[in-house]
Amino acid sequence: MLKTFAVAAALLISAVAGHAAEPIEGSWKTQSGATAEIGKCGSAYCVTLKTGKHAGKQIGKMSGTGVEYSGEITDPDNDKTYSGSGSVAGNTLKMKGCVLKVLCKSQTWTRL
Repeated sequence: MLKTFAVAAALLISAVAGHAAEPIEGSWKTQSGATAEIGKCGSAYCVTLKTGKHAGKQIGKMSGTGVEYSGEITDPDNDKTYSGSGSVAGNTLKMKGCVLKVLCKSQTWTRL
């Protein structure tokens, strides 16, 4: 479950509306090899899986600005939702997902 959760947590990134595209927007290769798309949805950013057995499923919604984001991420295997955060540095997205803010798992994604 934690491995799947970590993959899902990485997908969870999003940001507050702005005139220019936020660094988090775009296609990302997850640590497991799946592709996730992060794009604008309302005043936040949604994370949707584009490949893999859960392709088409929205698994996250986050807000933030610049390079720091926070919100929620859903494990696509069990539909449980967790708190998550992400930070962007160039073409790298570092995601962190936590259960009860104590048990956390991190993952690094790469921009496609």
